Amino acid sequence: MKADQTTEAALTDDKVMAQINRLSRKKLEKDEVYIFNITLCDNEIDRDFDVFSEKSLTELAGLFIGKTGISDHSMRSSDQTARIYSTWIEKTPGKLTSYGEPYAALKAGAYMVKTKRNEDLIKEIDAGIKKEVSVGCSVAKSICSVCGRDAMREGCSHRKGRTYDGKICYHTLTDPTDAYEWSFVAVPAQREAGVTKAFKAKEETKVENVKDFFKSQSGSVSVTKSQAESIVSYIESLEKLCEDGKNYRNDLVKQVRSLALITMPEIGEKTLDSLCKAMSTDDLRDFRDGLSKKKNSIMPPQVQLASSGEGRRINYNEYKI
Repeated sequence: MKADQTTEAALTDDKVMAQINRLSRKKLEKDEVYIFNITLCDNEIDRDFDVFSEKSLTELAGLFIGKTGISDHSMRSSDQTARIYSTWIEKTPGKLTSYGEPYAALKAGAYMVKTKRNEDLIKEIDAGIKKEVSVGCSVAKSICSVCGRDAMREGCSHRKGRTYDGKICYHTLTDPTDAYEWSFVAVPAQREAGVTKAFKAKEETKVENVKDFFKSQSGSVSVTKSQAESIVSYIESLEKLCEDGKNYRNDLVKQVRSLALITMPEIGEKTLDSLCKAMSTDDLRDFRDGLSKKKNSIMPPQVQLASSGEGRRINYNEYKI
């Protein structure tokens, strides 16, 4: 559904009710609904050092029409309390973001039915207690402000919130793909509203990049079912590699113990076991190679087919099998 780009103040009661009734099954009258406005998100850097571009806000405006309002991102249908019927972009003349762009916010008009269950919530909204909101949405790209790389698909070495050559690192969220819901929360990520980002890059995203994405996030993150299946498959492959690694290490320990008992018989088995346990796999490999050289110096290999006597005429009698 296309977002209404006019401000809520410009809408008449009839237009507001017409928009609401596009979402309801039965025609609602004005005295049956409670109407209020909310700031969904803006283009300022949030507490997680993420920021929506103004273009992303405009795209999200269309995606949030008809989306439900809940509490604390609960996914239970019983927690649904309100719904968005219109959205618009609101700019404040002369106000700039911390990185120098004109400030813009995604606003929305929402409604809920006046029921006994909603009475306390309506009172809390009117009293300014229920005020902060957070949105659940997906974006395809997360662009690093320092290097310009897409942290979701390519990854980058910069950490959000740190300063590099005088420039703070933050990620610009672009190409919104979906809007799930909006919630009343106590402490939103965005100072003016709040946002919960979701990991939903394109399906061809390599699962190895998921780790880099998660490391760069400090807020809530969600994944799709297919991405979850890819992560599970990747973990299972890592578990197989881990098992192979354990078998390799166990074999190294056996070799080290065997060589140590030959070259250093004065070391007790318990001490030897403790040493092996404390060593890394690389250390065990180096230790094995060192012990092997020491064993060869103590017990040099005997050449079975060496000729006896210098200058002895070569014949084939020594080669006996």
